[in-house]
Amino acid sequence: MIRGIMYIILSGMAFFVVNFFVKMLGNPDNSIIPDLQKYPAHELVFFRSLVSFTISAVIIKYRGLSLLGNNRRWLFLRGTAGMIALTLFFFTLHKLPLAIASTLQYLSPIFTVLIASSLFGEKVSKVQYISSVIAFTGVVFIGLNGLLSGFGNQGPDLFWMFMGVISAVLSGVAYNAISKLKETEETINIVIYFPMLALPLTGIWCLFDFTFPKGAEWLILLTIGVFTQIAQVLMTRAFLAANTAIVAPFQYIGAIYALFSGWFIFDEKLELASLFGVCLVVSGVILGTLFRNKKEAKRLDEAQLETQSEILS
Repeated sequence: MIRGIMYIILSGMAFFVVNFFVKMLGNPDNSIIPDLQKYPAHELVFFRSLVSFTISAVIIKYRGLSLLGNNRRWLFLRGTAGMIALTLFFFTLHKLPLAIASTLQYLSPIFTVLIASSLFGEKVSKVQYISSVIAFTGVVFIGLNGLLSGFGNQGPDLFWMFMGVISAVLSGVAYNAISKLKETEETINIVIYFPMLALPLTGIWCLFDFTFPKGAEWLILLTIGVFTQIAQVLMTRAFLAANTAIVAPFQYIGAIYALFSGWFIFDEKLELASLFGVCLVVSGVILGTLFRNKKEAKRLDEAQLETQSEILS
């Protein structure tokens, strides 16, 4: 369980690096690196997928694995849902203020737990529901100032806000698909389905709207691809190593990464609402972890007593 939690936290850090550079290339006028070109979201998905597919294919060939895996129906669902979710999220990063786009994306753990509970029969306790709600409320407070400022300036695009919610739902579907694949697939087989499906679709799309990279932009695009690969592998390992309901809430910590990076890198001041949100996120995650540890310890004790009774009898 601890391993799964560590994987998801490190995955969130890697995803933050990706989101940082995606936002930078989508809004080059506000970039800390001068003279960057503006890239459409689907082109960023294409380059990200190209790097990820190349790395994954080399690993699969080296290990002598099947490219298509075993449970292809669930692999296809994971790849399709993840591809659409990421593409929509990249668009929301370009179309909406960062606080709003991030807040919408961090709805995904809530949908992950709800889908796992309602469709797949995974047991989710009341305390886990409460801890998820607390953490989600913290995310809302973290993005509150951005939401208010956005609505004060003609308001954000409601269509892209809706697309952000759809992205979060599809992310929840993808995460649950990963859990369903834990018994039949290698991590790298799960990871490669995303770029394998995304490359042809975004490649065709790029034919109509393509920005040719130059200079440091090649390095930024490579960084997006490499860190996405790292994030995907770590996230997949997290959901393979632990129950979905345990791992999912820790994705909220990514909101804290974004908040503090804004403070130290972009000199953004922490408002009271944001500080309160950080406390809520941490409290929600700690509550869920402590309860789960206590429940797991009780289960192990009961199993040990049952084993000893069988031996004595």
